[in-house]
Amino acid sequence: MRQLLGVISDRGSKYAVSGGPVASRAEVDAFLKTLKRDKKFAKATHNTWAVLLTDGGGLKADDGESGAGMIILRMLEREEITDHIIVVTRWYGGKHLGGDRFRHVQDCVRAYLQDKVA
Repeated sequence: MRQLLGVISDRGSKYAVSGGPVASRAEVDAFLKTLKRDKKFAKATHNTWAVLLTDGGGLKADDGESGAGMIILRMLEREEITDHIIVVTRWYGGKHLGGDRFRHVQDCVRAYLQDKVA
């Protein structure tokens, strides 16, 4: 599991991004369970994720951050990355971010993908 912590901080909200290889829904569930063993991630406001499985198409979950899973999934499709889950985690800071929250999800995924290539 690779993690980038403290990717973005905006109006009190903090973002991190995690990811790793998965090949099935069972492996997705195991990855999320491992991530949430860390109490910091278990207590996060949102753990939004997506994966493009070779043998099952796209899977995603918004975890209360409506539409964020689709943003991650579309970015994976554009980059043609399969069998690799990306989870964007947000700790709510007390102020609504409006549409900026979607830009932050994109920025987190972009940072993860750039780090993956580097």
